[in-house]
Amino acid sequence: MLERAPASSQRTDSALDARRTARLVGAAFLLVLALWMIQSYLIALGWAAIIAISVWPLYRRIQARLGGSRMAAPLLVTASLAVLLLIPVALVLTEIGREGQFAMRWLTELQQNGVPVPDWVHGLPLIGRHLDAWWQTHLARPHSAEQILNDIDRQTVTGWSRTLGGALLSHLFHACLTFLTLFILLRSGDRIGGHVLAIIDRWFGDPGERLAEGMAAAVRGTVNGTILVAVGEGILIGIGYMIAGVPNAALFAVLTTAFAMLPFGAWFAFSAAAIVFVLTGGTIVAAAAIIGWGAIVMLIGDNIIQPALIGGTVRLPFLWTLLGILGGLETFGLIGLFLGPVLMAALLTIWRQQSGSVADHPS
Repeated sequence: MLERAPASSQRTDSALDARRTARLVGAAFLLVLALWMIQSYLIALGWAAIIAISVWPLYRRIQARLGGSRMAAPLLVTASLAVLLLIPVALVLTEIGREGQFAMRWLTELQQNGVPVPDWVHGLPLIGRHLDAWWQTHLARPHSAEQILNDIDRQTVTGWSRTLGGALLSHLFHACLTFLTLFILLRSGDRIGGHVLAIIDRWFGDPGERLAEGMAAAVRGTVNGTILVAVGEGILIGIGYMIAGVPNAALFAVLTTAFAMLPFGAWFAFSAAAIVFVLTGGTIVAAAAIIGWGAIVMLIGDNIIQPALIGGTVRLPFLWTLLGILGGLETFGLIGLFLGPVLMAALLTIWRQQSGSVADHPS
């Protein structure tokens, strides 16, 4: 006969289970509350984690070269990445300042003398004649041009300027927070990684560790694929700028490379280059060729090469990678460019593990 466990032992086990459940519920509540409290900064923290995971192998090699330093190595890597980010931003701001001065001179000339119709307007098919008539009426005559400028609401322009300044300060603060977090993650990466793997092993066992490794590989593959494709696209489109004779072709090539890392950013860059090319005396046909060449490069790079690079790194099928990139962008914004493939890699890893378990243990 089986003996029944003592009632006191059952009550003790029930009390332990109740306390364990209460601790888990309390911890979950505190976690949700903390995430809700810092929700405005989660994107900055997420970027720091993505960058730290992607540069971790390179960081370990640099740290080994510096004798295992836990201060100089993370500081050097963080500062280098910040400089790499600031270079294209500084170029953009410098060019905006130059073009702003040109725009002010152009507006002054427009208000005082009007602006004659450019020659390229007459060459436009279908709309050239209508655009010429509108230009003659509203811009070529000084009084008409002055009336257009007077219709601009100065208070609205002032409000836009303040909003833009506030947005720039906010993004600058978030960038500083991102790099501060990156420095801390690099300096304490071994300890943080050990804690994370210990928790994963406690909750999920060995399959959880493989899942974490797959997600880390997906982050590195996505970052590396995005950067390599952006650099390649910038070089190819930059060659097109030089052949067509775009002013400041090298600068536009650098900006195209930087903007290619953003969704549809390169499209804006080579379209702006084509507009500047036309305004400085270029032909419409050559400008259309610039846009066409840029579109071909971007369509092939973003829809074929980039998913292949990312999927090849983490053994993701092409369709899964493409859906992860597009769905991540649509759902999470820019950071979804990296989160999407990571989530798809995690889902595929779980699927493979469960399929293997079923194959190993048939019913």
